[in-house]
Amino acid sequence: MNSEETLEAQRPLEGRVVLVTGASSGIGRETALALSRAGARVAIGARRIDRLASLVDEASGEVVPLQLDVTDSASVQRAVTETVGHFGRLDALVNNAGLMQSGLILGADVREWQRMVDTNLLGSMYAVHAALPHLLETKGAVVQVSSTAARSASLGSGVYAATKFGIGAFAESLRQEVTRQGVRVIVIQPGFVDTELTSHITDPTMQAAAADIAASMRTLRPDDIAAAIVYALGQPEHVSVNEILVRPTDQVR
Repeated sequence: MNSEETLEAQRPLEGRVVLVTGASSGIGRETALALSRAGARVAIGARRIDRLASLVDEASGEVVPLQLDVTDSASVQRAVTETVGHFGRLDALVNNAGLMQSGLILGADVREWQRMVDTNLLGSMYAVHAALPHLLETKGAVVQVSSTAARSASLGSGVYAATKFGIGAFAESLRQEVTRQGVRVIVIQPGFVDTELTSHITDPTMQAAAADIAASMRTLRPDDIAAAIVYALGQPEHVSVNEILVRPTDQVR
């Protein structure tokens, strides 16, 4: 293997421009770092833009922080416009921003339902809508970070699972619309990952249940999911990895 081939193997995304939503923590943060190490130029978006400074410092290459609230379609459009304005192109969108507020349906605070639908489902739709014209130009890719909850709903996860099932339906329709134009659509379904996602839960019973689940297994790390995303994006143009399911070895369902 010559030096050029070695560099390509080490940096399979060299020169590509990727926008990552929900980049201030967890999977989004580790994905941005992994993409940077793989040679990508990365725009990182989050509501908590102050938390992006350390990510910029740690990255291997050029990383641009953006104020981004995925529940606001105008904010999403601005982030995409700023990304393309800065880098001149957009090769991939990683839709990672998400919220989980588990709880029973009876007696639920429906404002939590609204927040999950707005963030997980509509937010990812807004991002695709804004990014798609640019991705068609570059024959790029959309990565939708979903969940094993998209495959099997469980007690207390009804609305969260509904948003993840919705992401899967939207992604498959999108794939059929754009695949012959060279745009690849990738759905990543992580199992239990050690992130702050469960800290969003306000129901004490569900908080305790989540803690028990985490204690019962060797959970995934955010960088495990980041590696799966880099793998999928690094495939040759004629290869479309449409779905990756990643569970902890110890996770049964």
